[in-house]
Order: sequence, then structure tokens, then C-alpha cells
Amino acid sequence: MLTDDTIRAALNNTLETTDCPELGACIHGKVRDSYKLEGKRILVTSDRISAFDRVLGTIPFKGQVLNQLAAFWFEKTKDIIPNHIISMPDPNIVVVKECEQLPLEFVVRGYITGVTMTSAWTNYKNGVRNFCGNILPEGLRKDQKFDEPIITPTTKHEKHDRNVSREEAIDEGLIDGETFDAAADICRRLYDFGVQHAASRGLIFVDTKYEIGRYDGALTISDEINTPDSSRYWYADTYQELFDAGEEQRKLDKEYVRTWLAAQGFVGEGDIPVITDEIRVEAAKRYIKAYELITGEEFVVSDEPVQERVAAALVALA
Repeated sequence: MLTDDTIRAALNNTLETTDCPELGACIHGKVRDSYKLEGKRILVTSDRISAFDRVLGTIPFKGQVLNQLAAFWFEKTKDIIPNHIISMPDPNIVVVKECEQLPLEFVVRGYITGVTMTSAWTNYKNGVRNFCGNILPEGLRKDQKFDEPIITPTTKHEKHDRNVSREEAIDEGLIDGETFDAAADICRRLYDFGVQHAASRGLIFVDTKYEIGRYDGALTISDEINTPDSSRYWYADTYQELFDAGEEQRKLDKEYVRTWLAAQGFVGEGDIPVITDEIRVEAAKRYIKAYELITGEEFVVSDEPVQERVAAALVALA
């Protein structure tokens, strides 16, 4: 585990953005930069952190954690569904197949929790009992486990993600029923696999979102998979005690930053609070700890400045 001093020293050595004219125009997403080539795409996972659909700043080593952890999960789940990975030429970079993306994100939830407007708990405490086509019983408590995991799709390519049910997605022409059901089945199997692996590492795999596309006609998992940005992880050993006491779970994911922002009164609108160095260091520690616990491997970083290393790797790919 990297020390606090090492992480603090890296606060000014983060990968905020990239620009490689040799590869053409850069497409900047919330966290990833991408360069389109013939039949494939180069994805760079930056150290940017986003929450509530806003980019907030950077967290040291976050991009490397996400990229390497996604590669770990892609390899582990390749027998469940093909993935888009071609190669990983740098800890922050992957070369992937260009897929035709489905216009939905599939969120699989094993527990009722969250602080965003699309989260299960926020909707439930506001009186919603039909959540994306899932009928929820009365009397649920925050962080309670569902009897069975539920799928709650959200839209993509809109200013803010929007929850939809299977029927709504079909009626709006976003997807056909056969494709939805096939993708949902894959997502359930991916989540179940993640739950089993996380449990073997002392973690609860709370919920996650999957992005699926088609490559050569076959459904293919893309973007990222089971990372601390797209998923929630809790420590298993203290779950029941904290749940019984009505206290917050011990988190190994981006929810730590979301919760801090919400405590400052920010849930997506207005000025973004300045994330303190203490919060950035703690968030980095949680990302790194998640990587090491999930993979069972030590997180290793280079002494070379990340901006220079990634720039050189991108030029080499041109």
C-alpha cells in the first residue's frame, strides 16, 4: 500500500487531460479521453473524478487503478461475455474494439442505497415504490439487501442520466425487448460473478453499472467493469453491525466523495465545493485499497510523471 506521504506528493502529479495531435481529435468524456482510429479506439483513463454528472477535479493514481482493475475484471469475465479489450500499452491506456453501444446503462443493485437523484435509496425515501419496473416493499431501510438483485436501467447521451423501466425503454424506441432481455441476463451473470469474487476477498459487491454494445453482431461488454467508479464496495465484516446501528457502511468506492459532497450541500447543482487535499488523499487510498483487495496484487506505480508517460505512450500508438 502506498503511504500517505507518497499519495500527498502526487497531488500535483495527476493526469487531468490528454492531447495527442498525432492521433487526431481527442474526445473528452467525464473521466476518459478517447481517440478514434479505423475499427478501434484508444481510451485513456484520466485521474479526473466525476459525481452528480459533474467533473470535480483529480485524484492521484485513480486512472491507473480504474484501467488496471477493469482489465482484471475483463479477463475474469471473458467466458460470460466478450469484451472490447485489444491491448493495454500503458497503465492508463487501453486499445479497444469500436463497438456500437446500446443507448442504456444497465445498473444491477443488490442493496438499496445511494445519495444521487437516480439512486434506489433517494427514490425510495421520496416515496417511489415502483422503481424502474421493480415493485419495492414497504419498510426497507438504507443499505438493506434486496431479496434478489434488481436491474434499473438508465439512459445515456442525455444531460442527466434518467431512470427507465424495461417497458419505457422499449416504448421510447431505445431498445427492443429481445436485446434488452439478453443484455439484462448477461448483467445479472456478471454481477453474480462479482458478488462471489468480492465475498472471497472480504467485500460486499453492492451494485454496479454495465455498458454493453455490439461487435460483429455479438453483445460485448465495454467501457469499464466492476471498478470503484462504476460500482459500490463495502467491507463485509462490519456490514451487519453498522446496518443494525443505522450507521454508514465502510466504503471502498466513489461513494465516499459523493457523500462528502452531499454533506457540503452539493448534489449536482450550483458551484462545486473545492475538494480538500485530505479528501483527495483519502479517496486515493480507498481506490488503491480496492484494487489490492479485489485483485490480491500490490498496486505498483512508476516514478515517471504520469502526464509525460502517457503522452509518450500515445505518440507511440500513432
